[in-house]
Amino acid sequence: MDIELPSPPAVSALRESFGDRKPPDITRKITACVACRKQKVKCHMREGQMPCSRCKKRGLPCSVNRSLQTLLEDDVTWKGAVVQKMRLLEEAVAKIAAKVDVSELQAVQAAPGIQDGSSSPPAEAINEEVITREVSTSSQTSQPKENIEPSQTWEVVMDPRGGPASIPASCVSESGKAGLPNNSSTSRRPDLISTGLISLRQAVALFETYHLRLDHFLYRILGDHISLDSVRLASPLLTTAVCTVAALHSHSLGHLFETCYAEYKNLIAAQIFSTNVNEDDVRGLCVGAFWLHGLSWALIGNAVRIASDINLHSGIYKALKGDRDGYLQARLYYLVYVCDHHFSIAYGRPPMSREGFIIESASRLLETEHATEDDARLISQVKEWSILGRVFDTFGVDVDTPISPPTLPLLRRYSISLDTWFADWNESFKMNQNVGNYPQKGVSFHFHFAKLYLCSHAFRGVPISEVSPQYMSSELEEIANSGVLSAMSILRMIVSDAEFRSFMNGLPLYFDTMLAFAVVFLLKVATKYAFMIRIDTVKILSLVTETVAALQDITQSMHKHHILVVISKGLERLLSRCQMPTHTVHETMHHSSSAQEQPPVFDAIWMENMASFDFQTNFPDMDDWWLHYNTSMGPPLCPETSR
Repeated sequence: MDIELPSPPAVSALRESFGDRKPPDITRKITACVACRKQKVKCHMREGQMPCSRCKKRGLPCSVNRSLQTLLEDDVTWKGAVVQKMRLLEEAVAKIAAKVDVSELQAVQAAPGIQDGSSSPPAEAINEEVITREVSTSSQTSQPKENIEPSQTWEVVMDPRGGPASIPASCVSESGKAGLPNNSSTSRRPDLISTGLISLRQAVALFETYHLRLDHFLYRILGDHISLDSVRLASPLLTTAVCTVAALHSHSLGHLFETCYAEYKNLIAAQIFSTNVNEDDVRGLCVGAFWLHGLSWALIGNAVRIASDINLHSGIYKALKGDRDGYLQARLYYLVYVCDHHFSIAYGRPPMSREGFIIESASRLLETEHATEDDARLISQVKEWSILGRVFDTFGVDVDTPISPPTLPLLRRYSISLDTWFADWNESFKMNQNVGNYPQKGVSFHFHFAKLYLCSHAFRGVPISEVSPQYMSSELEEIANSGVLSAMSILRMIVSDAEFRSFMNGLPLYFDTMLAFAVVFLLKVATKYAFMIRIDTVKILSLVTETVAALQDITQSMHKHHILVVISKGLERLLSRCQMPTHTVHETMHHSSSAQEQPPVFDAIWMENMASFDFQTNFPDMDDWWLHYNTSMGPPLCPETSR
């Protein structure tokens, strides 16, 4: 007599759904293999184990068809076992969450669970439970904000390890975070890959584009992250920033830019009021700020705030003692400092990051055991922008007021400081396997950008009168000529250096901004100030023409949203209205032509007002910090310079 073993509750519930609690009878017919049943011969299967003797002898595939109900029962039994394991896992996670006080994990304990492991629900009950949880969660998150009372998360604390000389506000801290630099979870959070916006294969390709090339233009923002998986685990914001910037510079994956860009903006919006931030989120903000012109100023502002909040500026003290974590914090602060100055001084805004011990001690970071050549390149930028920060503090942004004679010695000292900086760093870097000779050539480019910005101050408030033109003093003329030479050096490098042209689809926004400034600066000088300083107008216009042609060639393969594409088109339109036949250059310098066609308003706005550089909205209104010279008198063939 066969003994019928009791069935699991889930299996019994499934049988009841079929209307029969009795298990299916197992006979010889359903234990015969498929091949023997097809030939209608007796199947000899020893102890029910395949293959049978006939299939084994003939070398045939041997399989047994099982009843549908038996398959379903096995499936339900498996699901019940999985649910049992999930229940045990949830209980374990809840206990861990209670120990470490992580509210996100404690929510798991409050979710409806399985009370008894011996009574696993059937498949229908499992699905219903999942749906119920999702609806419950959705309804909780969609409650009106006014019905949710903010909980008290602050408390007075005292660090027993510290003395009375502590940071004043350190005695009032957020509950659960006292003494911790940040409270970010190390578990993987959802990102644009796990949510299906882009595939893993696409993400790997984008990461390689950024990691192997773009990141080396900016002294390795990623730091120790050398794989996509490492970046994904560290920060969804950093992951999305890397993918967005890489898509902007990728020929084959450029079509992903809009998708990545939209997700990046969503993450930024969600991150503004979040307290769950870390150093890798700062990296994600810097990556976007350096390359995404529509968001750069907002991103770096948030990066400076978070960098201060997590005390990156104090990392230098630990770094100088040999601590690697302090070293990483210090170099990340320097990246934030450089990025902040890229988008403040050049746009007429005061920098948000301060000078102080960490900036004064920048060179000492290179003496630590962890320093690399990338760090040396970064520190060279810190030193340069520290000089330009002093220039900004001294002369401000009032471009309509002439430089006073007493301040000319200061301007000369700043010029000498830049010359010294160039001499110190020009021969310091060797070829890089990822970006060629950029480290050395970048020093020269940055030097001429800085000299152009400094020497353009000579044109501030210089009046022009067609009746009685006023000429510059010899001292101002010398400074002005130095600015012209720097601007021409920038353009010559674009025209004559094929390797540097290959860098343009990868360099950060600052290069594009200053390149546009150099072209507009030379056009204004050549068409309106040629009689004030000794320059070769024809030579300048010829060089500008060659530069515009080079930019057209460079931008042909660039993504349509790259700022240099728009700059190239704008400079082309501007040049077409400024070009004059050689034999009429001097004739048109002081005469007007009523027959000249006037340009559209947006052409003048775009090239005269260059501050926000938000070209996502075509040609927006922008305030200019460097080109508001008195340009009321100018040749009619270049109306963009006649505001």
